[in-house]
Order: sequence, then structure tokens, then C-alpha cells
Amino acid sequence: MHEQEPHDSMVAHDKTSHESSGSKSLKKTSAGVIALLLVGVMMFLPTNFMIRSPGPVFNTLGKDEGKDVVSIDGAKTYASDSELDLLTVYVQGGGQNRVTIPVVLEALLNPTKDVVPEETIMAHSTSSEQQNQQNDMMMTSSQDLAIAAALTELGYDFKTWLTVADFSNELNSKLLKKGDRLLKYEGKSVSSLEQLKKALDANGDQPATLTVGRADKQGDYKNVDVAVQTQAAENGERQLGVFLGTEHKFPIGVKFGLSNVGGPSAGMMFALSIIDRLTEGSLAGKHHVAGTGEISADGTVGPIGGIAQKMVSARKSGATIFLAPAGNCNEVVGRVPEGLNVVKVSTLKEARSALEKIADGQDPSSFATCE
Repeated sequence: MHEQEPHDSMVAHDKTSHESSGSKSLKKTSAGVIALLLVGVMMFLPTNFMIRSPGPVFNTLGKDEGKDVVSIDGAKTYASDSELDLLTVYVQGGGQNRVTIPVVLEALLNPTKDVVPEETIMAHSTSSEQQNQQNDMMMTSSQDLAIAAALTELGYDFKTWLTVADFSNELNSKLLKKGDRLLKYEGKSVSSLEQLKKALDANGDQPATLTVGRADKQGDYKNVDVAVQTQAAENGERQLGVFLGTEHKFPIGVKFGLSNVGGPSAGMMFALSIIDRLTEGSLAGKHHVAGTGEISADGTVGPIGGIAQKMVSARKSGATIFLAPAGNCNEVVGRVPEGLNVVKVSTLKEARSALEKIADGQDPSSFATCE
């Protein structure tokens, strides 16, 4: 019996070891399952990235859903054989529509897409609805600026006013109204933003008389004198505490029939289409041209987002010439699709001149490009 004890003891020990090994194995399996579950959950958590991909293309000299993309009243217009495409970008993510890690990984592997931090496109506090509203406002503004730039390029005269768009603080919020046209400051005509800034700085912290044109209920404007105050900004410049906008009164009517497209980047192509319609012949001959760029009233062409995706869309739509803002050249280099000639432009005048020369037979590849 004494000899049996070690044997019994050994049997008991072996059993204990077997149970301990099985328990550890179960724990490892459980930990692995939990880890996989956590990875699975993390894969579908929303991220703070947004994805740009190629979007639809619209010929500004054509139609969209049966409507002319650009139509003009009050002036003689001419048919054109050119195609002048504006380009769009699909944007995923941001706001309440955040994308998950698998979507981001797919975009990283797709050469036609770009993944960018959300804050490069929209503020974290901005909702998707607010962003859409901002894009709609920017589109409306770009259309107005496109008309101004085109008519300036063609030598038309039209009226322009600086207006009160909104208030940045309460300094003059009870004296001025949204939509007020700024006419005179201390008796001198307000002709431009730069001229107004100089006048505000020259007057310093003293009260001043601002004459505004204010619409009544019937829409008629009457001159009103307002005693306004200014305050110094961080850079020392005097400010009225308002956000300024621009209003134009054009001698012709221009309507835009494009729907479900926002943002400011169609400005240059809108302006070129207006020029084409108001001048005889075809601005780019029978060439298929695409392009992008913000436009200012004086014809300056500014950079935009998503130019790589827009070049992809341009080539797929059949364009062989692409007008790119000079400010986007660093994003153009190395991403130009085969068969697309990129022409670098800084102004509407440069863009118009390039297209006219191309229409006359000049080789598109001979123009300045992004290097």
C-alpha cells in the first residue's frame, strides 16, 4: 500500500497537468477569438479620413438633364463646335458619413483615388448638411464671378458693389443690414475692397459716416447714412465687424442649368463657355477641352482640390487638352493620364489665348505645362 501511494500520486499529478493544459488552451483560444472580434470591430469603426474619386463630367456648351448648362439672354450668341468640360470629384466621408478602414485601404490601393485628412476639406465641427450648403453657396458665387470675369475679358461694362454678407461681431450689427451696398465712406466712393481698407486705416478709431444702399420691401434701393465704428484686428488693420460680399448688375442675363454640383472649381470653365457663346466661331475649334479652376472677377485663376481625379475623368470623357491652374502644378506632376496635354494657366486671358491658338493649329504640347 505504501508503494501504491506514489503510483496514485503520479496518476493524480498527471490528471492535474492534463486539466491545466486544457484550461490554458481554452484561454488562448478565447483570447484569440476576442482579439479577432476586436480587430473586426475596429475595422468598421469610422475614421477621420475623406476619399476623393473621379466624378461626372459636364460640357459647359452642352446640356444637363435637358437644360443648357449655360444659357444667355440679352445678347447675340453663337454656336460652337468646341467641347469645354467642367469636372467634378466624388467625396466620401466626413461629417455624419464617415468611412471605415476597409474603404480607406481600398482607396489607398486605387491609383485614381486620394485619401486626405478630413480637416483639409471640412472643419470637424461642420455637419455634412452644412458642408453641402457651403458648397452650394460657393457654386453660386463662382457662377457670378464667372460672368464678371468673362464680361471683363470681353470689355463689357457692369456695376459692382461691396455688400454686407454677414456680421463677425456686434460692433455695427444694429446699424447695418445684410444686403446693404457700401457706396461711400466719409463722402468718398467705395470702389474696391483695397480702397475701403485704406480708408478705414486712414480714419483710425474715429467714428465715420458710411453711406449704404438699402433695399426697401419693394426691392428699391435708397441711400442711408450710418455712423459706424471700427476696431483693430490682430494685424492692426481697422475693421467694420462685417463679412463682405460682392454684388453685380450685368447688362446681359446668364443662367446655369447644372444641378447637384457644388463648390467653386467650375468658375474658369463657366467663364470660357460664356466667352465662347458671345464670340463668333469656336473658341477651341473642334478640340475636346477640359479644365478646372476657381475664378475671380478680374480673371485670376485659383487652385482647386482633387485635380488628379479630374484629370482621370477628363481623359475618360475623351478630352485631349486639360487647362490646369498654375497653383495646382505640384499635384499634377506625375499623375497626368496618357494622351492628355496639360496647359498651365494663371488667368482667364491666358486660358482664352491658349484655346484660340490651339484652334488655329498650334500644338497643345507647345504651351507652358506643369513640370
